[in-house]
Amino acid sequence: MSKPLVAIVGKPNVGKSTFFNKVCGGRISIVSDMPGVTRDRIYADAEWLNKKFTLVDTGGIQLKSDDVMFRHIKEQAQIALDLADVILFFCDYKTGITAEDWDVADILRKSGKPVILAVNKVDNFREADLSEFYSLGFGDFFPIAAEQKQGIGDLLDCVVEHFPAQSDDEDGDAIKIAVVGKPNAGKSSLVNRILGYDRTIVSDVAGTTRDAIDTPFTYNGNRYVVIDTAGMRKKRSIEADSVEQYSVFRALNAVRRADVCLIVMDANEGLSEQDVKIAGFIHEEGKPSVVVINKWDLIEKDEHTVELFKKKLSCDLAFMDYFRYVTVSALTGQRVGKLMDEVDYVYAKSTFRCSTGVLNDAVTDAIRAVEPPSRNGRRAKIKYATQASTKPPTFVFFTNNADLVHFSYRRYLENYLRKAFSLDGTPIKLVFRDGSEKDE
Repeated sequence: MSKPLVAIVGKPNVGKSTFFNKVCGGRISIVSDMPGVTRDRIYADAEWLNKKFTLVDTGGIQLKSDDVMFRHIKEQAQIALDLADVILFFCDYKTGITAEDWDVADILRKSGKPVILAVNKVDNFREADLSEFYSLGFGDFFPIAAEQKQGIGDLLDCVVEHFPAQSDDEDGDAIKIAVVGKPNAGKSSLVNRILGYDRTIVSDVAGTTRDAIDTPFTYNGNRYVVIDTAGMRKKRSIEADSVEQYSVFRALNAVRRADVCLIVMDANEGLSEQDVKIAGFIHEEGKPSVVVINKWDLIEKDEHTVELFKKKLSCDLAFMDYFRYVTVSALTGQRVGKLMDEVDYVYAKSTFRCSTGVLNDAVTDAIRAVEPPSRNGRRAKIKYATQASTKPPTFVFFTNNADLVHFSYRRYLENYLRKAFSLDGTPIKLVFRDGSEKDE
């Protein structure tokens, strides 16, 4: 059984994201005075009174808006309501009850779910006249000041009282998959195809996804968390201190906490300079990855098309020649199952571990085939090696003098171990130290 789901809903700019961030202990949802900043549903795990739950921040609902994006937001909020166990209805004390509040209240009354009314931005609890909020018909409500964390405890006490029997089920062993790439490469469409339903907003408007959005799911009996991220444009194209800049920071952080990264590119555009930079960041972070060539159904193909794409990838991604790729169509679902197989494959490679004995046998074979070159009349000697960690596989070599091991020989050893242990799809790390463990 999964954790209880608590959805935060209300009109724009009532402080939903501020409350979300205070409860979840970090700036997960982007906070701005601009209405409509939270466009998708934003998920994060939280805990109160030893009860764990998932909190969902939704975009501000404007039912009578003609704006296409606000219609998307309404749809996302409705999905959150359908999935939620408890609904937090946020109103703004400073603006009082508006027509938009009445519209949202009408929807919530029809949901059949427990609804808890929170009146936010109450700076002085003693002097505030809150009587008008009883007219919404939800009975007792909770005055809070989310920015100052006032009243949040009492509100959460009420929330957890509505939870079903708590489950000990955890997502700790789930594989986290970050979906990254340029704007409009089809990342959100791919996420929706993997999940089997419209988890994120899909639009022709570049930049629709602004936050990194986590969604747990199960595939072939295995547990995963897919992280849909904002499209990353070139740095010079992004205004300083803009919402987009913070979105990119969030996308980069998603890479850091991911177990596997999917680098989504548009087959129509080919691999761009920005795609290569994104791949380079993932490589430097030591994350296994799969290059996803999306929109493959739109490409005119012959018997040489795949080989030409692979050749281009091999040239541009020479720094990560271990890359694996798959051609897919998020629109039709073509080879999405193959993509999940690749996720499992590269994750398994990133968690590879071998015994010291087997590792040193491979290192000995490598040295016999090609001895370390001498430098200034001195030759490096590798005493032995050991595997220090995984994610990525990290090997430590103890030598007579680490400075004598030239870059080219380090590269040779990396390639030899990668081939010996079939470590494609993941970076590996080699560390060279003087002496031995006993000398340290």
